[in-house]
Amino acid sequence: MDLLKVEKPGRYVGMEYSFCKKRWGDASVRWVLVFPDVYEVGLSHLGLRIIYHRLNSLEGVLADRAYTPWPDMERYLRSRKDPLLSIEQRAPLSSFDFVGFSLQYELSYTNILTVLDLSGIPLRAAERSERDPLVVAGGSCVFHAEPVAEVFDLMVIGEGEEVVVELVELYRKWKKEGGTRRGFLEEARSIPGVYVPAFFSPVYSPAGRLADIKPLFPDYTGVSKRIVADLDGGSIDAEGDIIPVMGIVHDRLTVEIARGCTRGCRFCQAGYIYRPVRELSPGRVIERVLRGVEKTGYEEASLLSLSTGDYSAIQVLLPLITKMLEKYRTAVSLPSLRVGTLTEEMIGAIKRVRKTGFTLAPEAGSERLRRVINKDISTDELMTTAEKVFKSGWKLLKLYFMIGLPAEREDDLEGIVSLCRELWKLGKPHRARLNVSVSTFVPKPHTPFQWCGQASREVIAEKLAYLKDRLRRFRGVTLKWHDPGQSFWEAVMARGDRRLFDVILRAWEKGARMDGWTEQFRENIWYEAAADFGISPGEYALRSIAFEEVLPWDHLSTLVDKQYIFEEYGKALSGEYTGDCRYRGCTGCGVCDFREIKPVIWGNDSLKLELERKYEKERMHLDGEVGEFWYRFYYVKTDLARFFSQTDLQRLLARAARRAAIPLAYSKGFHPHPRISFVDAVPVGMESLCETGYLALTHKMDPEEILKRWNSELPGSVEIARVCEVQGKPTIHIPEEMWYRVEGLGDEEVLTLSRWLNSLSDNDILEVPKAKGIRKVLLKDVMMVMEFTGKNSILVGLRTKEGLIVRPQHILRHAGIDEERIAELRMVKVGYERPRELTHEVFNAL
Repeated sequence: MDLLKVEKPGRYVGMEYSFCKKRWGDASVRWVLVFPDVYEVGLSHLGLRIIYHRLNSLEGVLADRAYTPWPDMERYLRSRKDPLLSIEQRAPLSSFDFVGFSLQYELSYTNILTVLDLSGIPLRAAERSERDPLVVAGGSCVFHAEPVAEVFDLMVIGEGEEVVVELVELYRKWKKEGGTRRGFLEEARSIPGVYVPAFFSPVYSPAGRLADIKPLFPDYTGVSKRIVADLDGGSIDAEGDIIPVMGIVHDRLTVEIARGCTRGCRFCQAGYIYRPVRELSPGRVIERVLRGVEKTGYEEASLLSLSTGDYSAIQVLLPLITKMLEKYRTAVSLPSLRVGTLTEEMIGAIKRVRKTGFTLAPEAGSERLRRVINKDISTDELMTTAEKVFKSGWKLLKLYFMIGLPAEREDDLEGIVSLCRELWKLGKPHRARLNVSVSTFVPKPHTPFQWCGQASREVIAEKLAYLKDRLRRFRGVTLKWHDPGQSFWEAVMARGDRRLFDVILRAWEKGARMDGWTEQFRENIWYEAAADFGISPGEYALRSIAFEEVLPWDHLSTLVDKQYIFEEYGKALSGEYTGDCRYRGCTGCGVCDFREIKPVIWGNDSLKLELERKYEKERMHLDGEVGEFWYRFYYVKTDLARFFSQTDLQRLLARAARRAAIPLAYSKGFHPHPRISFVDAVPVGMESLCETGYLALTHKMDPEEILKRWNSELPGSVEIARVCEVQGKPTIHIPEEMWYRVEGLGDEEVLTLSRWLNSLSDNDILEVPKAKGIRKVLLKDVMMVMEFTGKNSILVGLRTKEGLIVRPQHILRHAGIDEERIAELRMVKVGYERPRELTHEVFNAL
């Protein structure tokens, strides 16, 4: 497969460090876990990695991964009639026993169809045979995934770590007994948290409204979510399992410190479906952070939860962790800080290594509307927090707001402008900037606002126009907004029923792909698809729903009482605040039984001495001289490594050195980086046998020890060939000559090149594309040699001209070789001087 014909080929080759690869033949049960988006988005999701780790921890069970290919890769696979393959085993998805999808976003539904279709798996569960894999779904969207219910054999409602183990046990028993597909599903329904959509049938009234959801079995009338009651005993340490070569969206160590949030924001589905709050113990958090940093080499560790600032021991834990990670040059980030929980001590702890940025989410511009949505934040608290951030040196503050909220008025919009203006004034003396992000409110199931209609497109357009006009007056304030069209269809899918599957399928057939990506979203396709079936999408998104109406998700329970949710809706309309049960007592939501299911809150100040005594010891001891010591290293990159960019390779080498405990020296300033530099940046698609770089260490080391340690942490296709010490900081010079081997030429290309070589003149001009335009140079000044070294290969010697590096691709393009054929050729940089002998056999041996 020639991946150079697609964008970002690194998405499809794997080559990750520390993934849990098992032998296919050793497994009796095989899962492939699919995130219905591109690799760099999917691998960032911790939930799927937790399930991956849980399954691979079981004897005789294999778990692999797959992601939705970008449309160019989809077209390429279809043109070759190739199936989509898993990342590790390179196996077709149809050969697995289970295909498990993580549903996190409604606009990813068409990506599910792409994956199944490329895998030769029927799109509807009812159409699958006994030979087809069981298609499973989990994730936050399964609480309201009726529009795609027909796709899945079963869904896991709630937290899946324990459920997948029970499914594996049942599958082994069922397989041994030779049962039918239907028989497996009938037995699976007895597992708490397992939802089999085929065992429920929606009934519609003559007016076209959902009238009832009829269960097929009298003992299976609804499904309640599964909960991992104790994170210390039941959660999986998945930190550092898979370290990618290419950059991903959340390219850092992620440590889950808590699940659930009981702040009770009335628009927030996560706050209702993940209750109660369960914290990982502070000691376990520290262990996972330290082990993860040492195992991965990541430069940043993120403490993840729905509201990290609410973690009960955060003010003790954060300073301790940041101090311990200083020696690793690892920053700590808190992705979900709540205004009012950020103390000066916490700010000081975060900036010890590097400033990772601050994001605050007021959500609404006025205190009145914040009471409506149950966001207990005052304007004074916002201003105080921002002042602390600016005074501590941060130059960028990110703010998140929603528009179109229930009970929103014009003065609430003016409140956004006023708040931004005051924050802008506050940051001005510090030369700080504001990034203001605005999204359209989407009514989500299982929340108090599930009965509210979304504001119309016209109303949202007016609100956005108002904000654009008012905020453009402040230099240093940047306004960004989420596409209202995407928010509209998100609402349609979130509140939709099973009739929408025909619309989703038709839109996919018309070309809908990657709808969550603004540049790929084609809204006209969706309107056309809905019209084909006489469906009004506004009926789902814009209509207010009466409490008495049957909701498509009524048979799926978050354990939060529906009456409680409706009462919260009433309190919203009256502007009444509901307190957090962690601090103000039980609010009666119904989730906890206070025996097995209850809040788990760990920390208070009494933990401080205990934690400091246990974890303050240094983990890495270095002997020898301390200073700045420079080394030159030579490395090769071959095979799959050619599909990664130079930036990816630099990241790979730096993280491998960190994992190997090589004492790297770092640059100064707000964002310290390892002092590693490279002589040349080889383009994507090219292999090399002769790359050179320099690195600085704080402690003197034997070059052979550096070589040994470094290579132990690198994949086979990237290897350090030699390391030697150099005196003083080196000056990097671009080599005057670079020599390349090109293989795979066809007979026609050989003939084309032969004729071209014979027709060359001293006046031939070569055009080399650069970032800022075309650079022209005399061909004779840059091409020293092109000669045939075999029937289908050439040796090319190129000279650097005034800083201009010319590659074989430029020469071949100039000679008239087709661009697509150039992408198919194997190109290897072989040296900085002419090789003495480079026969085909010698080349392959190298």
